[in-house]
Amino acid sequence: MDFTLGELVARLGGELVGDPAIRVRQIASLEAAGEGDVAFLSNPRLSAALQTSAASAFILSPKAAALTERARILTPDPYLYFARVAQLFNPPKAHAPGIHPSAVVASSVPASVSIGANAVVGEGCDIGEGCVIGPGCLLGDRIALGAGSLLHAGVKIYDDCIVGARAILHSGAVIGADGLGFARDGDKHWVKIPQIGRVILGDDVEIGANTTVDRGALDDTVIGSGVKLDNLIHVAHNCRVGDDTIMAAMAGLAGSTTVGKRVMVGGKAGFSGHLEVADDVTVSADTNVTKTIDKAGVYTSMVPLQSHADWVKNFSHLRRLDAMAERLRELEKKLASTESREKES
Repeated sequence: MDFTLGELVARLGGELVGDPAIRVRQIASLEAAGEGDVAFLSNPRLSAALQTSAASAFILSPKAAALTERARILTPDPYLYFARVAQLFNPPKAHAPGIHPSAVVASSVPASVSIGANAVVGEGCDIGEGCVIGPGCLLGDRIALGAGSLLHAGVKIYDDCIVGARAILHSGAVIGADGLGFARDGDKHWVKIPQIGRVILGDDVEIGANTTVDRGALDDTVIGSGVKLDNLIHVAHNCRVGDDTIMAAMAGLAGSTTVGKRVMVGGKAGFSGHLEVADDVTVSADTNVTKTIDKAGVYTSMVPLQSHADWVKNFSHLRRLDAMAERLRELEKKLASTESREKES
């Protein structure tokens, strides 16, 4: 599928500088682009690559318009424009409706649904129009799957969970497994607490490969509409994640954590349980969130990279901070006492 630049601007907006008849067929990076590709520049530090790029056209901000004389589409947010162009060039794969002969389907499904080889759909499920259930997926009993949702191969959804419309669940995602709920008896043995809540996913949610969202212990685990979870994320029981929040790979939420709307979480960030995070918070990668964040802003607790020798030296100072603080308090007391005596005299 290809488009002229004029057609792209007619569909997506922006200001075209150059020949509207130029045809482009794919999006590409500045370095890898060739004839027929359109590339974008959102970081001014990469402007040198623009001069050597072989792309047929560029997506630039108005401030970068003078960096090239070649055809360009000017837009306030080149990265967002790139995303929309990429969707035009790369529409979702079409799936033929029907049930593979090896699938086991115990619920009635619309004729528009596609169910792949060796998939299992349990009893009492409500499967929406146009859903795609990939090979090897396992849907338990009483699952609700919203219209237009796509389950890639090997997705597992436990009993009673609800998935909204237009969800995308990648291979290995597990929705509704038991959370870590145990009580300890007098002999220090662990007694399992049945996890009787559900997982509820809103509309337009995307769950990455091998990400797990645990069911609630008593109440439900709730993932809001528009949430995007990367690969290898763990959301524990009774968590709540607000609309349009995004989390990068290997982040983790301990039980009963509530995350607000439009929160951005970097990779490997960890959240202790039973805390709250306000709307519009950004948490940097590797940050350990151990207390409630009640105000929007950017939060970071990671230690910047340094040589091992410097780390050992700096950490040796950190180990002595408490003793140094105590010495400082004693010195302050002595200084205050000295100043008091001088005033008296």
